[in-house]
Amino acid sequence: MQLELSAIGHAYGPVEVLADINLTVPAGRIVCLVGPSGCGKSTLLRIVGGLERPDRGEVLQAGDPPPGCLNPLTYVFQHFALLPWRTVEGNIRLVLEHHRLSVQERHEIVDDVLARTRLTDFRQAWPRQLSGGMRQRVALARALAVRPAVMLLDEPLSALDSQTRELLMDDLANLWTRAPFTAIYVTHNLDEAVRLGHRIVVLSRRPGRIRAILDIDTPICERARAGIELAARQAELWDMMRAEAEAADRELADG
Repeated sequence: MQLELSAIGHAYGPVEVLADINLTVPAGRIVCLVGPSGCGKSTLLRIVGGLERPDRGEVLQAGDPPPGCLNPLTYVFQHFALLPWRTVEGNIRLVLEHHRLSVQERHEIVDDVLARTRLTDFRQAWPRQLSGGMRQRVALARALAVRPAVMLLDEPLSALDSQTRELLMDDLANLWTRAPFTAIYVTHNLDEAVRLGHRIVVLSRRPGRIRAILDIDTPICERARAGIELAARQAELWDMMRAEAEAADRELADG
């Protein structure tokens, strides 16, 4: 399913956060949002997900959701949002409980996403027994369980150490390669953006406007080995963002 963002604008009281955002999120592609702190990336994601209503503009859905889709849009958060009193399997089953599915259908879905995220051996583990990376894998498995038309990822790897982040980037790349999905991925990390994004959208400092859109054609499954090319794209992104990132940091420091 494709998304069309048309003339999106939003403010919190007198503070304008987003202005005139026009963007296409193609079906089966990952679009990364990057930009200075406070430029409205997460606000834009919440608007797409229906958690906030924009002051101006609209978000349109085009095309059919994938077969068996239970939720058109689903979130993956930075801090996992797992229920500590439920096992890995129980956390995944949670998102299926209000759908009209048989016990067998639920079991098959849970088995499938556990296998895809390499968590089958941990289905009866409690969140407290898992590393941060494995907890985020559970969050990904839970999101995949509803077969979403669009995944909304809000800095999903920012709470992890660098080694675990590398492993999770590989996991996400492998998941997309085996079964391509549509996603909007918010990140401050340019390495994540060039490793996972088919299209990278650079927002200006507040109010966030689209400064540039960078498409990366290297197949996701080959990017871990495409170091020189990706480093050049990352440097290109940072050149676009450096001055505004510094200005945004000064504004935040000044309150």
